[in-house]
Amino acid sequence: MELLAPAGNFEKLKTALHFGADAVYFSGKKFGLRAFAGNFTDEEILQAFKYLHSQGKKGYVTINIVANDEDFNGIDDYLNLLVKAGADGVIVSDLGLISYIKKHFPQINVHVSTQANINNSHSAKVCALLGASRIVLARELSLKQVENIHKNLPELELEVFVHGAMCISYSGRCLLSNYLTGRDSNRGACVQACRWKYYIREENREDELPIEEDERGTYILNSKDLCLIDHLDELIKAGVTSFKIEGRMKSDYYVASVVNAYRRAIDGFKDYDILHRELEKTSHRRYTTGFMFNDNNKEYLENSMPVQTYIFVAVAKEDAQNGRVKLEMRNRFKEGDILEILAPNDNFLKTLKIQNITDEKGQRLEDVKLVQQIVEVDCPYQLKAGDILRIEK
Repeated sequence: MELLAPAGNFEKLKTALHFGADAVYFSGKKFGLRAFAGNFTDEEILQAFKYLHSQGKKGYVTINIVANDEDFNGIDDYLNLLVKAGADGVIVSDLGLISYIKKHFPQINVHVSTQANINNSHSAKVCALLGASRIVLARELSLKQVENIHKNLPELELEVFVHGAMCISYSGRCLLSNYLTGRDSNRGACVQACRWKYYIREENREDELPIEEDERGTYILNSKDLCLIDHLDELIKAGVTSFKIEGRMKSDYYVASVVNAYRRAIDGFKDYDILHRELEKTSHRRYTTGFMFNDNNKEYLENSMPVQTYIFVAVAKEDAQNGRVKLEMRNRFKEGDILEILAPNDNFLKTLKIQNITDEKGQRLEDVKLVQQIVEVDCPYQLKAGDILRIEK
């Protein structure tokens, strides 16, 4: 099985690998549907694949915009860059672009994006005939439908989203952002207008009536977050070969927490109560299994604002040595605080009492409140660079 994680920038790529991802997906500065993620310059793409392959991992580059004719200008240069980088695949939604890539760059593995709305084995077969090696299935499918596609096309790799934000529109094809702001969600510029607060106004009146689910407003166009961590074995039996986590615009801490939980589930970690609590500790909306098992497709729409139970406080910059560890501050902490460890090894969930804080000049501190300040603290554990410390809210 492949655990596939989002990488909005190079740091998140490294975080995903540190916590157990087998592969990552990311975008260059163009042709992708997350224009406001950090994304990768051409040089960073080359560096990313060099780093990934040195770790025995894979990377897939998104070229998943709804393409216009002018978008094909410059595509050859970009695809040549990906060939040079040794990209393990590209994620594409446009059928014309899929055909173009396989004709002119047959050495590139093409994965068909969820944006292509592949809901049945007949559509999947067309993509296979065009040369695609993998389908990222539409999120609106049930487990039975996934199983049927695999049964009809057993040679085709199937990738399924198992965790993260869901879109109110069918497979993300939405006009709301473009209509309200001129930023086109189908070309990477979605403002997530579905998350906004809305009012009702009667046609012949000027005053508006707010709709309120809670003190922050209403979420009539919002959705819960997808979570299928309890159903990975069922997905494997249905023929899924890659578990995909959504979130190229999410934080490093989100990537670390979610990848860590799913890595442990895949590897046979038995205490699912711990894994469920782990997924509560990073920013999320209430969880749902979406369309995978629920016959009532309206169930996943009810929602509220994001919540999380822990705050990301610091990240280890180097491996601990001589009873001390160097940390980079992400949120304020102070002498005496009890922090919880997020790590991919047995240090997971151990606690560290903050003692003997010193700055880079060796000066003692009681309170770490400068953004990204580098400090050292006492540490009885063999923390590794990239391990995370957090505190309960």
